[in-house]
Amino acid sequence: MTEPAPHPRNRGFAWSAPRGPFRRITAAQARQFDQQGFCVVEDALAPDALRDVVAEIDPWEAKVERLLQSLPERKAFIARAGEITFTTHLVLRSERLRAFCRGPLFQDLAHDLVGPDVRLYWDQAVYKKPGAQDDFPWHQDNGYTYVEPQAYLTLWIALTDATRDNGCPWIVPGLHRRGTLRHWMTPLGWRCLDDAPDAVPCELRAGSAVAFSSLTPHATGPNRTRAVRKAYIVQLAPDGASIPTDAGATPCDDPERQYPILSGGEPA
Repeated sequence: MTEPAPHPRNRGFAWSAPRGPFRRITAAQARQFDQQGFCVVEDALAPDALRDVVAEIDPWEAKVERLLQSLPERKAFIARAGEITFTTHLVLRSERLRAFCRGPLFQDLAHDLVGPDVRLYWDQAVYKKPGAQDDFPWHQDNGYTYVEPQAYLTLWIALTDATRDNGCPWIVPGLHRRGTLRHWMTPLGWRCLDDAPDAVPCELRAGSAVAFSSLTPHATGPNRTRAVRKAYIVQLAPDGASIPTDAGATPCDDPERQYPILSGGEPA
């Protein structure tokens, strides 16, 4: 693997290990998150909750697909009609998802892996269609929009079984400790690694999730099946996080979609 370079804004980064006591994860999962940058949360959603979340997301994703189909090039940024869709800010569209994203699962994982004061940073559904024959490139979530503090939490929830055949996440363990890496744009999205021989697959049952740092390089493969691989991605950031710019910083505290999850370790 080519030695990765740091992001230009990544100066003096120091990784902090999660500290117990833990509400949702075990001590072993916390050690894995610390050392490898991720851990799997089996059966994060009960079957009824899973059905409800899918039922809420599907109609909105269908609107995104129709919009992409209507565009001259059938794509917008990294979304491509019939291949891969990104349905963002669903908490603005669905009261049920708004409540879900501030519910016990996210409160507990925020407490265990982020800190006592936590906000929702981003939410989006990513549907990979049978027509998606390209990898989604190796990237860190903090490589798309650079945020300080650099480390926040991504929860990648499998709404259908995620397998090697349909595009489950692959993760490069250990590199999260270096902070944000330099990324470059490709036709398929931002990329931080040319190759990753040490990557490990995260196959997930529907309703399970992988929790990883915003600094953990990850990718997904093609969908070689005849069914849509569905995922819901929810990101949690420390209260006070911001996006630095040459002119200052933009706080990540939009009251409508970046609302508090925890305050002083308690439900906000």
